[in-house]
This record gives sequence, structure tokens and C-alpha cells, in this order.
Amino acid sequence: MPPMKNILPFFIGLRYVRSKQSEGFFSIVSGLSFGAMTLGVMALIVVLSVMNGFDREIKVRILNVVPHLTVSQAMPLSSWRDQFGAVFDNPAIVSAAPFVEAQGMLSTDGGFEGVSIQGVDPANTRSLALLDEHMVAGTMAALQPGEYGVVLGSLLARSLKVITGDAVLLTLPEMTITPVGVFPRVKRLRVVGVFQVGAQVDTGIAFVNISDGQKLLRLGDDIQGVRLSLADPFAMKKVLTDLGDTLPPEAAVSTWQESLRALFEAIKMEKMVVGVLLAVIIAVAAFNIVASLVLMVADKRKDIAVLRAMGATSRTVTAIFRVQGAAVGLSGVALGVAAGCLLAWQLGAIVGFFEGLLGVSIFDPEVYFISQLPTDLQWPDVAIVAGLGTLISLLATLYPAWRAGQVSPAEVLRYEH
Repeated sequence: MPPMKNILPFFIGLRYVRSKQSEGFFSIVSGLSFGAMTLGVMALIVVLSVMNGFDREIKVRILNVVPHLTVSQAMPLSSWRDQFGAVFDNPAIVSAAPFVEAQGMLSTDGGFEGVSIQGVDPANTRSLALLDEHMVAGTMAALQPGEYGVVLGSLLARSLKVITGDAVLLTLPEMTITPVGVFPRVKRLRVVGVFQVGAQVDTGIAFVNISDGQKLLRLGDDIQGVRLSLADPFAMKKVLTDLGDTLPPEAAVSTWQESLRALFEAIKMEKMVVGVLLAVIIAVAAFNIVASLVLMVADKRKDIAVLRAMGATSRTVTAIFRVQGAAVGLSGVALGVAAGCLLAWQLGAIVGFFEGLLGVSIFDPEVYFISQLPTDLQWPDVAIVAGLGTLISLLATLYPAWRAGQVSPAEVLRYEH
């Protein structure tokens, strides 16, 4: 059986938490401490889950447009299957397709925009086949060779004020020499489709058939690189390690993470800033714990003096108030974690229920690129939030408990009658 001196702080500290004599002001302060800690932990878990959900949604949509892995060389390729044949034996690669790419400007009477013109073979690119799920007009199959059709992002089409069937002028940064002077190369393209993935690629990418792209860039039958689609785009490091020995020395490799580094770093920074701001709620709860314990120490000075007179050490008294403060803080953390996980897990269903009840749509698919609130509950985030709440709760008890341990029984009992 454990020694009484080890059990005493827990017994008295927990009794103070449940004491009916504390139903006045001290009970209100303790209740606010508990509520603030619960609310802070719950809010932090839910908000981080929502941000993770948006991050996942954006990545999944972007990966339907942006190549997972691109292998290219400085010089145009004529026999890419022979040159990169060993690369395609990797089981992590599910498809490969040639492409050509150039920077250009699309213009109409409504304006002009700089874009990346990508020549692709829609029937031979797995990621572009998935893009058909996000087409708002037309299909990728409409990119037929020789017809000079183009598929635009929704924001790009809106900026140019065009719809399917309209014509746009493509200006390439190459000069054509004629008897009357030097002119930039211009080609009229017909809009055959519009896609919307809800990310920055909606504004800066236009697709043409690879055959048309080769003619526009005067490449003949050559290509500029190969787009690779991976079974798991998030296992990029392992794939790059495996491909290290099979790629030709002159080959250049770029990943979707590199091409969109600025976007994902901005999302990561936003998540961190929002997390820090919401952590302030937990800090407020910690100050409430400090305040309630300081007031409790002042109210229990007589009890402390009696305990000290009966043989309790300063360390025992300190432990009593640490147990009391930790009980309030940790119970708030535990309830906040449970409520936050449950709410984050069912948040989409809860929002959908209120949308149906009120007859409104928070996320209008015609305005936003999503129709429901996405959430992604990640246990590392839960562990960090729970650890932060636990640490702050324990630190908040140090000063008030130390003050309790410094109470002199002789000074207190001297004025008691």
C-alpha cells in the first residue's frame, strides 16, 4: 500500500476540486478555467482538421492537372521510349506520356493573359483523364489533332471572357521573318473545353493536342519531356531514390511539389499562424487556472496552516495545489480532445444537416470549388494539441502551488482565535 504522504496531496487536492464550499466565486473561476481549456483544445483540433481537409482537397485536385513527375532534357527527344525505357519498369509509375510546353499569351477582345501552353495526348495521360471529372464544359477528348482546339481553366476563361466554341489568339515568343518585316508567331485556337479544380492552375495552364503543340513549336516528331503518373504521388522521395540509377545523366527531373512549392508553403504557413492564434485561447485558460489557484491559496491559508501544524511539509502543500490545478486543466484538455475529435470527424455531416434544416448552402458549388466542408483529422495534430494543453496546464500550477508552500503556519495561526 502506498505511503499516506504520497496519497495525501491527491486526496486533498481532488477534494478541493469537488468541494461544495467552493460553489461561490472560486467555483465560477474554476469553471471558466475548465471551459476555456476545453473550448481552446476543441477549437484548435477542429480548425486544424478543416485546414488539413482543404490542403488535401487542393492537392488531390491539382494532381489531376499537374504531372506528378516530369522527366526532360535540354534537347528535344525523338525516341523517348528507348531513352527512358528503364524508368517505366518501376512499379510505382502507372503511366507515362510525352508532352511539349511553351510560354505564350492568349488574347481576345476581352483581354489577354500569359499562360503555359501544354501539348498533351489526352488518351495517353492518366492524370488528364481524371481531369474530365472537373470539366465544367467540353471534354479533354475534344483535343483532336489538326483542329487546334484548346482547353482552358475556368478562371482563365472568365478573364478572357470566352466559352466553348469561341476563338482565342495564341502569341508565342518566337519571331517569323517575312518580306515585310519580323512578326511574332500567332495562331488562332478554338476553345473546346473548360476545367475547374479550384486552385491556381485554373488561371495559368492551357492544354492543346500534342500534335498541334509540336507544329506550333516546330519540333517535328520530337517532344520535350515525359509526364509520369504515380500510384502514390505523396511517396515522391522513395520514387526519386528508386529512379536515381535508371535515369540518363543528362535528364532533368521535376516534381509536383517543386512546381507548386510557393502554394504549399503558403498553406503550411497559414496553418501554423492560425494554430498559434488559436493557442491563445489555451493560454487564457492557463491564466484562469493561475488566478483561481492564487485566490484558493488566499482563501485556504487557515487550512494550510493547520496541515503544516499537523506535520505536512511544504512540498506536500505544494503538491496539493498542483494536483488541484492539474485536475482542472487536464480534465479540460481531455474533454476538449474528445469533443474536438468527434466534431472534426462529423463536421461535414453536421454542416450538411443544418444546410438541409435551414434550406441554405454554405458552399455553393457554382461559387466555390467544393460542395461540403472538408475535414482531415490527423492524429499527430491531436497529439500536439493535447501535449500543448497538458504542458500549459501543468506550468500554470507552479507559481500558485509554490506560494501555498511558502505560507507560514505561525503567522496565520497567531491571529486566529
